[in-house]
Amino acid sequence: MDLGHSLFVVFTCFLMARCRTEIGKNITVVVMLPDNHLKYSFAFPRVFPAIRMAHDDIQKKGKLLRGYTINLLNHSTESQGAGCSESQAQIMAVDTKLYEKPDAFFGPGCVYSVASVGRFVNHWKLPLITAWAPAFGFDSKEEYRTIVRTGLSTTKLGEFAHYLHSHFNWTTRAFMLFHDLKVDDRPYYFISEGVFLVLRRENITVEAVPYDDQKNSDYREMISSLKSNGRIVYICGPLDTFLEFMRIFQNEGLPPEDYAIFYLDMFAKSILDKDYKPWESSDINWTDPIKLFKSVFVITAKEPDNPEYKAFQRELHARAKQEFSVQLEPSLEDIIAGCFYDGFMLYAQALNETLAEGGSQNDGINITQKMQNRRFWGVTGLVSTDKNNDRDIDFNLWAMTNHKTGQYGIVAYYNGTNKEIVWSETEKIQWPKGSPPLDNPPCVFSMDEPFCNEDQLPVLGIVAVGSGLALIIFGISSFLIYRKLKLEKELAGMLWRIRWEELQFESPNKYHKCAGSRLTISQRGSSYGSLITAHGKYQLFAKTGYFKGNLVAIKHVNKKRIELTRQVLFELKHMRDVQFNHLTRFIGACIDPPNICIVTEYCPRGSLQDILENESINLDWMFRYSLINDIVKGMNFLHNSYIGSHGNLKSSNCVVDSRFVLKITDYGLASFRSSCENEDSHALYAKKLWTAPELLIYDRHPPQGTQKGDVYSFGIILQEIALRNGPFYVDGMDLSPKEIVQKVRNGQKPYFRPTTDTSCHSEELSILMEGCWAEDPADRPDFSYIKIFVMKLNKEGSTSILNNLLSRMEQYANNLENLVEERTQAYLEEKRKAENLLYQILPHSVAEQLKRGETVQAEAFDSVTIYFSDIVGFTSMSAESTPLQVVTLLNDLYTCFDAIIDNFDVYKVETIGDAYMVVSDSQSRNGKLHAREIAGMSLALLEQVKTFKIRHRPNDQLRLRIGIHTGPVCAGVVGLKMPRYCLFGDTVNTASRMESNGEALKIHLSSATKEVLDEFGYFDLQLRGDVEMKGKGKMRTYWLLGEKTDVYVI
Repeated sequence: MDLGHSLFVVFTCFLMARCRTEIGKNITVVVMLPDNHLKYSFAFPRVFPAIRMAHDDIQKKGKLLRGYTINLLNHSTESQGAGCSESQAQIMAVDTKLYEKPDAFFGPGCVYSVASVGRFVNHWKLPLITAWAPAFGFDSKEEYRTIVRTGLSTTKLGEFAHYLHSHFNWTTRAFMLFHDLKVDDRPYYFISEGVFLVLRRENITVEAVPYDDQKNSDYREMISSLKSNGRIVYICGPLDTFLEFMRIFQNEGLPPEDYAIFYLDMFAKSILDKDYKPWESSDINWTDPIKLFKSVFVITAKEPDNPEYKAFQRELHARAKQEFSVQLEPSLEDIIAGCFYDGFMLYAQALNETLAEGGSQNDGINITQKMQNRRFWGVTGLVSTDKNNDRDIDFNLWAMTNHKTGQYGIVAYYNGTNKEIVWSETEKIQWPKGSPPLDNPPCVFSMDEPFCNEDQLPVLGIVAVGSGLALIIFGISSFLIYRKLKLEKELAGMLWRIRWEELQFESPNKYHKCAGSRLTISQRGSSYGSLITAHGKYQLFAKTGYFKGNLVAIKHVNKKRIELTRQVLFELKHMRDVQFNHLTRFIGACIDPPNICIVTEYCPRGSLQDILENESINLDWMFRYSLINDIVKGMNFLHNSYIGSHGNLKSSNCVVDSRFVLKITDYGLASFRSSCENEDSHALYAKKLWTAPELLIYDRHPPQGTQKGDVYSFGIILQEIALRNGPFYVDGMDLSPKEIVQKVRNGQKPYFRPTTDTSCHSEELSILMEGCWAEDPADRPDFSYIKIFVMKLNKEGSTSILNNLLSRMEQYANNLENLVEERTQAYLEEKRKAENLLYQILPHSVAEQLKRGETVQAEAFDSVTIYFSDIVGFTSMSAESTPLQVVTLLNDLYTCFDAIIDNFDVYKVETIGDAYMVVSDSQSRNGKLHAREIAGMSLALLEQVKTFKIRHRPNDQLRLRIGIHTGPVCAGVVGLKMPRYCLFGDTVNTASRMESNGEALKIHLSSATKEVLDEFGYFDLQLRGDVEMKGKGKMRTYWLLGEKTDVYVI
């Protein structure tokens, strides 16, 4: 009995452990949403496909939650035909927690449902992620600490309203109307309460008036309350009620120019569905709608403009139709589904980090903390959360931008991440009175000021006011006249003009050494352009000179003369006025024919193209982002200046000064630009690699270009910086510039663009590149947006300018150290080669004396052994062979000999034809060993020559004749040109005679050598006898037969 009970307990524990293991590999996510997609923008048919898309992306890509399976459960929170149900949501949440053991909740969307479920999940310590719960109350993290909102929130809308009031100096009061039926989800109340509470928090008096449906509302009473309480009005309600309010506003005769009315329409239904005219949808008989709506603004959510969102929207609609049989039309409501998608990805990232740190998958407190203050790029653009786990939301501000047609346009958008309003450069607010209305006009809401009760101004006051106005008018007129005269004086003075005689040029040698810059220069283009010809790329020196003692860059203009029209004078004046750290300074221009040129600031570090092509310069990403940031700053300033655009932006027109600050050059002065390349030249097409496709359709596009064309060029430069493979690099394709330009110009899908490689750079940078070189110019971002985007990417560079500069200098120093070390190693290698060559020509000791600069003195040696050899029958063999065959024979033979003599303490003196001369002890001073070394070497050479094969006469054997003699010599270096180490003395002549009187394949030696060899005792010698020697008489000589095998050699 006890044994059975024990086995049962063990088996039960095993099953429980196994179940816990299996549960640990599964993540359960519960999605709770209503069903009515026509009523709710966060209903199941709209949102659940997006959550499934995020789920599929995580499971397929495998970067997050690898090894885990995410199970999705879906439950409806809507009562049958009654809309959102708070009780239904609570029941479903508790039942799911009890039976399904979920790890996270998504939804429910409805405010009251989120509030009740949020208290439960806070108690359970599980995360609840939603993209629609705008109520201000969810800011309280004591009660809702595990709620994460990735969509719209009323607090963020209130912050936008506060920044609007600060911008227009509305600091006193405002008025609010909101629609409220006190049933279902009360969306208009919860959207507007953030504006009310945030403005109240900023000490602004806000009067809030609710209203219900149109039949029960007294709009005239609302208008009366408006007149008494405010001029800055916020209205949040259905579109028909808003238009009815405006109709009464018109009928009551209120002056629209005294008011600023903001209609809170998060999904832009009043704008996008009504041909950009809010009043078009009603049957109201408007007296003058354009005049009435001039003071009406519409605040909406900002639709994402990144390409990922468009692709997401298309797939969302396709899935909704396939999975729910619901046909969705593109609208701003799709942003809610996108925010749910990003919320799911945010949860997956936080959970992945928690699990990686050893945490639990149901530790909601830790997971939600990891979602705070986080940034990543989602399908709805940049996802940025604050410390309350609420997403920073962007909003659009719409206003009537065309007072003729009444059409609305976006005049500004609120960047929630940076907490700033970005105003449009093209669309401006056109206030009816020329300026914003006052929020607290005098003598309207308060009569406490003394002058409010006086019926008329005193005479003295009228005189004072009149005199003041006259003085103001006189002052303004004088100022305008002064400015006009000053402008004309500047134009006539031509302060920009430089005489050719004022430019000084150094001699060519000094110019290239001192005044030149290793920059790439275009053929009759920019001083800093790339010279790409049919022969390849060149590194040349930029044209430079001296102006007033300063080194300047000079760009010659290929024109015979410049007509100084008023337009040209204005261009030159504006160029001279440009002063910015990331644009090269325009110094002046010379218009003296034929020396027409532009003189600009000189940057000695070269162009960006040079730096990228120089493989010896290591560029880390901090340095690259710094260069990118400099380009963006320069182009953003240029686009906001009078010049407007560049027109020829490329990496060779981005130059670097001595402080490693990148500057943009070759901008402006469209009247000076010209092109002299042949229409089909290689250089012309190479310069067009940065040109936008819409400009390539022109044979010669406008020199000033377009702003969107500059953005395209910037995208190509980004790819150059990221990959460092040259402009317009396409992986796996070797195309000429002409072929590339033609493919881009064709504009056929898929559009031909450079290669991006996320293994070499970040995915965000790839997204920015693709956005910049979009085919449709309208889809390309402007540089103000790019500036914000790059600042977010370049987190290191944005922390400290000083650290960035110090890092640049450290990088430069490291590059210099590496370069010096590389050049030093190359120098030492070349020195080693030169010394080896010297050692092969001269003895080691003599070579060392020459290296030290010493004079080599002749030296006498008491006893050396000299070897001579030649080839018997060499003359006849040479006569029967070609010169090349003879040279080949001798080279093969002496190469073989040289390899053998390296094994002996000898020195090869020279070779003359077939003669070979070797000496021992002339430098090493090895006692009497010199005779032994020469004898051993002779035997080795004789043995080797017996097996030597002649290439062109393989059947013939070489017959080597060797002679050896020992005696005193004098040695020294002879000559200055091609110096030679020579031996002098009778010993040399005797050794030569021993060779010439010898026999083939034998070693002939003198008695002097024999006496020395006898002291070693192991050489086999044979007496030849007395031999008659020319000039010597008879000499007794011997044959060296070999070494004795029965003698032990020490």
